[in-house]
Amino acid sequence: MKNQSTRSRKDFADAEVIAISTAHGLHDTYQAFLPSFIPIFIQNLALSKTQAGLLSAYSQLPSLSQPFIGLLADRKGLRWIVILAPAVTAVACSLLGVMPSYLLIALLLVITGFSSAGMHSVGPVIAGRLSGSQLGKGMSYWMVAGELGRALGPLAVVTAIQFLGLRSTPWLMTAGLAVSVFLFFRLRRLPESAHAPAPSFDWKPALRQMSPFMLGLGAISLTGYFVSSAVSTFLPTYLTEQGVSLWFAGAALTIYELAGVVGAMVVGPISDRLGRKPVLYTGFILTPLFMLLFTLADSWLKIPALLFMGFSMLSINPVMMAWVQEKFPNYRAFANGIYMSLNFVMRSGVVVAIGWAADHFGLQTSYIISAMVMLLAVPVLWFMPETREPSKIIGLSS
Repeated sequence: MKNQSTRSRKDFADAEVIAISTAHGLHDTYQAFLPSFIPIFIQNLALSKTQAGLLSAYSQLPSLSQPFIGLLADRKGLRWIVILAPAVTAVACSLLGVMPSYLLIALLLVITGFSSAGMHSVGPVIAGRLSGSQLGKGMSYWMVAGELGRALGPLAVVTAIQFLGLRSTPWLMTAGLAVSVFLFFRLRRLPESAHAPAPSFDWKPALRQMSPFMLGLGAISLTGYFVSSAVSTFLPTYLTEQGVSLWFAGAALTIYELAGVVGAMVVGPISDRLGRKPVLYTGFILTPLFMLLFTLADSWLKIPALLFMGFSMLSINPVMMAWVQEKFPNYRAFANGIYMSLNFVMRSGVVVAIGWAADHFGLQTSYIISAMVMLLAVPVLWFMPETREPSKIIGLSS
């Protein structure tokens, strides 16, 4: 009979991966409240779109801490971060609707950012270790839950505002508190290999080793964030400016995210069989085309264009995360922390840039520019290595 350690290395632990992914999904549900609040903040606080974009940046900048959290997780094991994150994020995001000033909103978003940094540094690594050799499948579960959360978040908050009023949003924190209590008991039964510290290593040579790969992957991610940030942050604003109701604008974002759920579930396992690069080529070519169709087409074509754009755009993320963990298996949390930190920081800068462009040229022009920028990922992908062999580990000790 296989012992528990062997099982966790080689077999896919469905129940445990689903539990951790579900916590991720609820965490991201609360993070997804912000885009639906932005039109309200713009109106009530007389914000420019640049200031609105900065709100998203405030929640992203704490991600600079992710490499340090990942390094600490590789050395100590930090499952308690995953336990606390849903509760902290739930409280901070549910209070956004009742904050009377821009400064207090920004403070809550910074708190959310640190909570998110912990969840996204440690959570995928635990899920990845429980996925054995099926990393693409494991990251698909992780990303599907996150996309479901980001799909339900806008709909949940606009429904609460529509029927109960803006002052009702603090009650929404209840589910996040309950999930943290559930995780406290559930994670005690995890196999030790899923959350125990990794073998010790010297982080400086490890960082030098992974830098070329991370820089290439970061450049690819940067182009994609022009589309994903433009849609996830400004879609409700874009649609309300065209005369659509806030509820329908929030529902449109839900449609986009639900399409991404399907994409993440389908594409991650395919990348386990076909390799990461072929799948990424497809996503980085199709997504800009659907973005242009959504922006320029007549109204009846916008919904199918949004569906296909969500499917192709959001299916990219689990493939990228699986690629990172596959490349650096002996210090996954450190590598994942660097990758996620790069992405979150780039996303915050991109959101501000899109907000600035929208103030000067309009959101429609910003959407077109974003689609064209994403196509620049294709030549960068050409030079990235496609390998199933993990990198040689530097500086490991028993």
